[in-house]
Amino acid sequence: MDRGWLLGHFKPEDDPRHSTDVEIKWGTHPPGDERAEWAVGEKRTALLVLISGRFRLKFPDGDVVLAEQGDYVVWGPGTDHSWIAEEESVVMTVRWPSIPGYAVGS
Repeated sequence: MDRGWLLGHFKPEDDPRHSTDVEIKWGTHPPGDERAEWAVGEKRTALLVLISGRFRLKFPDGDVVLAEQGDYVVWGPGTDHSWIAEEESVVMTVRWPSIPGYAVGS
């Protein structure tokens, strides 16, 4: 129902998973799954860690491929990005701060 988001601003305020400081997501992606459109005008910092599979992050300056368990990438505010799961993949995303916006179709 929350598309894998475990905590963040979008959880009810009386829920211990509510946070405006950080968002955490456990994402499971079938092969070929990709972000519907590029995230632009990003105001947060993000960390994406590969749990399993092969996952490509797309950035204007070039792609980063996460291929080994524990591979990760961090990007900061103002960094446009997109992604594609090259294999069935599980990733954990941490973003901070947790602020509204940025949702797109999957």
